[in-house]
Parts: sequence; structure tokens; C-alpha cells
Amino acid sequence: MKQGKCNEKKLLNKKDSCDNLELKLREEIFLLKSIINTVPHRIFWKNTKSKYQGANTLFLEDANLCQENDIIGMSDYDMIWANKADKYRADDKHTMEMDIDKLEYEESVTNPDGSLTWLSVSSVPLKNKNGETSGVLGIYHDITTLKENELNLKLNSDALHYQAYHDVLTGLPNRLLFKDRLAQSISRGKLHPKKIAILFMDIDNFKDINDSLGHLYGDETLKIIAKRLKKLISESDTVSRFGGDEFVILIDDIHNNMHVIDIIQKIEKSMEEVIVLDESSVRISLSIGISIYPRDGVTSNELLKHSDIAMYRAKDAGRSRYEFYEKEMTEKVLSRIKKETDLREALDNEDFVLYYQPQFDMRNKKVIGVEALVRWKYNEQQIIAPSEFIPMLEKTGLIVPLGQWIAKKCMEQIVSWKKQKLEIERIAINFSMLQIKEDDFVSYFKALLKKTSCNPKWIEIEITESQVMEDPKHIIVTLNAIHALGVKLAIDDFGTGYSFLTYLKRLPIDKIKIDRSFISDIVRNEEDKSIVKAIIALSVSMNINVIAEGIETKSQEKFLLEHGCYIMQGFLYSKPVPVREIENILKLKYLTNI
Repeated sequence: MKQGKCNEKKLLNKKDSCDNLELKLREEIFLLKSIINTVPHRIFWKNTKSKYQGANTLFLEDANLCQENDIIGMSDYDMIWANKADKYRADDKHTMEMDIDKLEYEESVTNPDGSLTWLSVSSVPLKNKNGETSGVLGIYHDITTLKENELNLKLNSDALHYQAYHDVLTGLPNRLLFKDRLAQSISRGKLHPKKIAILFMDIDNFKDINDSLGHLYGDETLKIIAKRLKKLISESDTVSRFGGDEFVILIDDIHNNMHVIDIIQKIEKSMEEVIVLDESSVRISLSIGISIYPRDGVTSNELLKHSDIAMYRAKDAGRSRYEFYEKEMTEKVLSRIKKETDLREALDNEDFVLYYQPQFDMRNKKVIGVEALVRWKYNEQQIIAPSEFIPMLEKTGLIVPLGQWIAKKCMEQIVSWKKQKLEIERIAINFSMLQIKEDDFVSYFKALLKKTSCNPKWIEIEITESQVMEDPKHIIVTLNAIHALGVKLAIDDFGTGYSFLTYLKRLPIDKIKIDRSFISDIVRNEEDKSIVKAIIALSVSMNINVIAEGIETKSQEKFLLEHGCYIMQGFLYSKPVPVREIENILKLKYLTNI
């Protein structure tokens, strides 16, 4: 009986203990849920299949759900953000498989009104009692206000930084930023040697604008000048306003002094346009001083000081001009500019003359053609070679009208020779790439042939290998059209390029000219011998005539004859000569002195 009462008491105690344990567990679960729901973050957890197992109230609100039970068993494909379900599922898989915490990464969400909500997101793998991954726990909170504050702070910082380094009136870099960029450019110049140019500019008589029209118009003038200057420089260069009416340009890398002059001439041209200020208009000119790194200084202060000195020298010399810090350089540039001006006048006055160098077929020692070479009659005593003025003409575009003059004279000349019954097959004319690239080149050439009554087969166009490679597709089309007229085509300086062979078979080439650089040392230089022999063999295999230019010795002639090159041109036979002398050569028909 007593034993029964004991057992009953034990059972009662055990029941009380279970009830207490259950109550304690419920209290702990309630406390845990209370904590989860009190935390000002969205919290959720999923199983290994990315199915939701629970969430706090804030997360449920985002999901438009009322109770926790509503979310259990659902996936992201069932939620209002189903369009991002693939991404979230991949994130869950990555967290669980890699078994690493992914903490506080930022993510943006686009709201229905188009605005952005920024979230700070964390996800960690959940573990069971055996330490195995059983799911993933996710936490996120809204950081939009924080991001907006950061953005505003950055914008304010950027604005302050901009104001510190830029001129308020024109928006150009100020003296501080200019000196910083100049210092950086000099540092790069020390590592990789280069030339840097500083152009220090001052507006001539700017005080008169302020005094007569007022400072508002003066400010407007400065803004217009700033815009014009900014359009003229490349992204790597800097134009700055130092204050008042002073502007300074940094040209970060110059090829030569004429590069600087080209930019200055563009600046001067841009200033020629009248500045209209309401009912008033003003004309502007600049005095410009130039210093060059490293010749005129190796520090920012030295270069600025010396360009400033050169600018005042330009003002003292009469304003509206430029001066290099090194006076001798100014004189050289002025001499170059004068020569360009003289060239323009020479074109108007036709102060050019054609010389002709004969081309011989050494199998019968007969002149088969001549190459026309232009000379500039600079004055009564001085004849200037093309190497001194052709580059200037190419640069200025004046080579086009000169080329047209040469072509016309050559066609007229060979027509005259044919009427005189002089034996000559054709005349070779050098053409510039600028001419050939003209849109109407073919129609112009055809019209010129007709105007001069010149037979197309009497003309041979010479262009260099490097010219073809500048724009091979366009050149091939043009040259095929010219060749279709009956004009012959010769490639000059052959062998000096490196990728021309690709286009060789696509061009209507009648003749290849071996460059003189391979001929000059052909007797001693084994490499030159190999190149010349290869060019001759290539020409024979393609049924193209080959001519060697620059022949000056009998040993050169002998080598070429032995290897199958029979057409030659050079000082050994005749230098380029005026028309009367070449006519005397043509009248001989066969030359006995070669």
C-alpha cells in the first residue's frame, strides 16, 4: 500500500517537472520570438531547399503576410519579389555550400514609384545539433537614409573640392590645379622623356573692355574666350585661368615646335571671330609666351616664370603675337612661317619648275621614260629641292593644288614631245595621298587627260608603298579606276614597308621601284643583296616590271644586271635636269656613254 503511494507521488513529481519544463520552454520560445520581433531588422530563415521556416513581423510586413504560419513552406517564387527569386535561391545555395557567413553587403531594391531602397544584407548558414548545415538565416535592414546622407556628404565634398580647384567665373582649372597637373606631367616626363609646352596668354587691351563696357561684359568676354580655348585642346592637355585676363595652356606631350605653332595658329584663328555682347561687339587678340620642358626649365615655377617673361616680350614687340622664351626659336619659327607664306605666293605665281630624270633600259641603252621632279624657284639664284618644301605642302594641304599643276604640266609636256617625234614611252608623276583621297580624283584625272589631249598610256602614276598602307581599301578602289583608263601604276620605295605584300596582288601594278636605300650599299651588304634579289624574283613571278633607282656606281649596275633587273635610274646616268637638257638626251635615242 505504501509502495503504491510512493509510485503515485513519483508520477506526480515527474508530471510537475514536465509541466515546468514545458512552461520554461514556452517562455524561452516566447522570449526568443519577442527578441526577434523587437530587433529593428528583417529576419527570416529557410531550410536547405530554400523554403521559408519562419520570419519576424517586420519581414512578414515586407512580404504582405499576417502571421508566421503563412510563410512556412513558401519559397521566394511565391513572394511579391518573385522576379528576384532566382538570385535569392542562388545566394542561399552559395551560402550553404561554401559554409561561410556573408555579412553586411549592400543591395538596392526598386520601388513601384521608381525610387530606390538600399538594404544592408547578411546571410549565414544554420546548423543542426550535429553541426550539419540545415538551412540559412537572413537579416537585412533599410540603409536608404544612410546612403542618401553619404551621397549628400560626397556631393558637398565634391562641390568644395571643385570650388577649391576651379575658377568660379569660367569653370576652368585654376592656378592651383594647373600647377598640380603640370607637376604630374613633369614627373611623367622624367620617367619617360618627352617635351611639354606652356602657353602663357594675356588678352590685349582687356582693360579697355572693362572701362568702356563694364565688368559684366568683361566677365562675359572671359567666359567666351574660355570656351573657345577649351575646344582647341585635347583631353590630355589643360587650359586654366590664372586670374584677371590671364589664361595658361599645358600641352602635355609635343612632337616638335611646329606642333605648338599649329595650336597657336588655331588659337589666333578662333580669336578672329567677333564677340557680340548685346548691342556691342569686340575683337580680341592675345599675346602669348611659350616655354618648353625641359629646355626652358625643369620645375613648374621655372616653366611658368619663363613663359610669363616670353609673353611680356610678345606684348613689348607689338601685341597680338607670340614669343618663345628662347629668342632664337622664335626667329626659326618666324622663318618657317615666312617660307609657308612664300609657298602660297609661289603657287599663285607658278614659281615652280619641273626637272626630269631619265629611266634607261640597259639591254639596249635606250631611254624608255622620265620621272618628273618639281623644284621651287625661290628667287633668281636659288632653286629649292622638294625635300625642303613638300612636307610643308603636305601639312597645309597645298600639295593638292601643286599636284594638279604638276599633272597638267606633265601631260602637256609629253604631248609636246610626241608631236616633236621624240622617242619616249611615258612620263612618271609622283602623286600625294591627299590628292588620291580627294573624292573627285578619278573624274578630275579623266577630265585632265581629255583637256590636254594626253593618251593615258603615256602617263605613269608613282605612289609609295607607305602611302598605300595608310588607307589600302580606299586606295585600291581609286587606283583600279585610274588603271582602267589605261594609266600605268608604279609603286615607289618598294621594300621599305612591312605589310604591303597582302595587298600587292589586289593592285593593278605595272612596275615596282626598288628603293635607293637597298641600292646604296648593295655591293657590300648581304642583307640588301638578299632583299633586292627577292624583289626582282617577286616581280618576275608576278609579271611586273622592276626598276632600280639611285644607281651611282658601275658595281651597283653590274649586280642588278646579273640578277635580272634591266631598267635603271640614277646619277650614274643623269641627274634630274631641266626640260631642254632632257630633250637633248631624248634626241640621242641611244646613249653610248653608259
